[in-house]
Amino acid sequence: MVAKLDNEPVHDVVVRALKALDNLEHRGAEGADVTTGDGAGILTQIPDEFLRAVCEFELPQLGRYGVGMCFLPQDEAQRAALVELVEETIRAEGQDVLGWRDVPVDVAHVGETANRSRPFVRQVFVGAQGDAAADRDAFERKLYVIRRVVELAAGEDFYASSFSSRTCVYKGMLISHQVAGFFPDLRDERFASAMALVHSRFSTNTFPSWELAHPFRVIAHNGEINTLMGNVNWMRARESQLASELFGDDLRKVLPVVRPGGSDSATFDNVLELLMLAGRSLPHAAMMMIPEAYQGRDDLSDELKGFYAFHSCLMEPWDGPAAVCFTNGRVIGATLDRNGLRPGRWVQTADGYVILGSETGMLPIEPQDIVRLGRLQPGKVFLVDLEQGRIVDDEEVKREVSTLRPYGEWFRDNSVQFSDLEPAHVTLTGVLPGHQRRLAFGYSQEDLRVLVTPMARTGEEPIGSMGNDNSLAVLSDRRPALFSYFKQLFAQVTNPPIDPIREAVVMSVGTGLGSELNLLTESPQHAHQLILDQPILRNQELETLRHVSSDVFSAHTIDITWPLGDGVDGLAARLAAICEEADGAIADGRNILILSDRRLGPERVPIPSLLAVSAVHHHLVRLGTRLRAGLVLESGEPREVHHMATLIGYGAAAINPYLLLDTVDELVAEGRIKDVTDAAVAQRNIVKALGKGLLKTISKMGISTIQSY
Repeated sequence: MVAKLDNEPVHDVVVRALKALDNLEHRGAEGADVTTGDGAGILTQIPDEFLRAVCEFELPQLGRYGVGMCFLPQDEAQRAALVELVEETIRAEGQDVLGWRDVPVDVAHVGETANRSRPFVRQVFVGAQGDAAADRDAFERKLYVIRRVVELAAGEDFYASSFSSRTCVYKGMLISHQVAGFFPDLRDERFASAMALVHSRFSTNTFPSWELAHPFRVIAHNGEINTLMGNVNWMRARESQLASELFGDDLRKVLPVVRPGGSDSATFDNVLELLMLAGRSLPHAAMMMIPEAYQGRDDLSDELKGFYAFHSCLMEPWDGPAAVCFTNGRVIGATLDRNGLRPGRWVQTADGYVILGSETGMLPIEPQDIVRLGRLQPGKVFLVDLEQGRIVDDEEVKREVSTLRPYGEWFRDNSVQFSDLEPAHVTLTGVLPGHQRRLAFGYSQEDLRVLVTPMARTGEEPIGSMGNDNSLAVLSDRRPALFSYFKQLFAQVTNPPIDPIREAVVMSVGTGLGSELNLLTESPQHAHQLILDQPILRNQELETLRHVSSDVFSAHTIDITWPLGDGVDGLAARLAAICEEADGAIADGRNILILSDRRLGPERVPIPSLLAVSAVHHHLVRLGTRLRAGLVLESGEPREVHHMATLIGYGAAAINPYLLLDTVDELVAEGRIKDVTDAAVAQRNIVKALGKGLLKTISKMGISTIQSY
């Protein structure tokens, strides 16, 4: 990024930014066609003087018109239909169509592969009317609504790289040095901006395309969002509860928030953009999505730790190695993931420029011209306020954001620590003896000898040699558990795993139970969460949870077994009944649903726990009620780390592996666990081993918090 502290638009900012982009060409990627890049581009403020000179129609004052950079089909008939759709939508939203401009391009500066998929680039100019004419933020929201309505109606045929009264984005499936050549606009000396954001893409998880080139509408991102699948699924679940005074009824028009088929960066941009337009400042939204590690740290203020704790009740972290530059045209800045896994260097020069990028030497600067310099640090925010003309340091940014409201007080007064609950004293017995229950759930002697006994003795997941010579579950004739059909992902490409032992300060298996409220507002009630230090519950802890009853928390147990007499056909019917019972419980105000197979017996068969959890989870997502209750599993089936991880990945917030714990008690009583004679110690070791195993699992994916898994 390149910014001019006096906020004066000059062409030199664009020149310097494009020079930096050229110098960082080695950080981007090319395909087999070496003239086609993974994508590169530039984001600037609206070049008002330039646009007035080149447009054949009159423009209102800056801020009273918006510019949409539209990628349209090359086919003339398709393009005409989309132009008509855009104009109809603009008028339907009460704004004026000022005109269109074909963006000149030079195809001599684009590779053959990229040229075959090249869109027709046109700029649409929108005049502000009504409330949008008096309030620029309201105009930005209206432009966002127009863009989303068109995107949803047109599908993949339409893409807007920007649609704003403040910023515009020139980008494509280009190599760094091709950007200025392909877009002659950028070489015009009247094209001026006080800031610019550039990026050259190295695609890792999605194929290159014109739409997925950086920058996006708000960000440019170097890294990977490892938690993307979970983030997208939870965002989809939240949509039914979204409401905004600023958007009003328009909010329904923009859903879903995430555009399908986007990369991790595009998806991150979609969500950050909504949080910003719904009323939060850009640094506030960025701190919500990429929080720094705050638990157990004494060097952070109580207000800041309270801010992060409160917002953990609203949204899970978007985690992974990430250096994210962001701008809304008024401020420009950057933040780094909690592990600091991407480089970022910044410098302030004597002539009033601030430059930040992946490498120090991306622009030649004489040492005597350097006023200040530094680096992005893990979890820190670097911000340039163009309207104030200064660099705002991390401490000031976070002090301002964290003291907007009494977040810490809200969290302390409204959340409940599970350890503070009054323990329930209940004696539990199964319908069947322990060995018969183990047979019913597919336990083997190998499970007891190789998995359970070592965990109960040492508190560690047993370590084996590399490689897995077990048959694929789909080909096995031993009827493996449903968990065996799933495999763990792991960090790859440019994506480092985390050391969960030496980097424990950034790791967390803490989770919350209860209802979640509207993401776009903030209130004390948003902190109504039952906070668990880790997701594995012992039997008495599950009973404490089952008997919790207050004005805020109420649990309901749902049986996930079905009658043996109903045969195989009874499974689908029972799953439907379970989902219906979950609906009824939520309608009655229950916000903790315990799915239990304890009724297993001679006449009742347990539904595979993963199937039951995922069925209820997705059913509630479809109905828009998922965030009104947390899911807890009480099952005899899960017994190893992979089982726990899979259940959490498919919607469980906490798990009580009751048969595993009962089995440990039996093994201790029989003297089969060396050096352990106390069943309570063995159970603690089991829970500890499973917790450490979960940390290892998420760290392999480069994820720091179980909340995001």
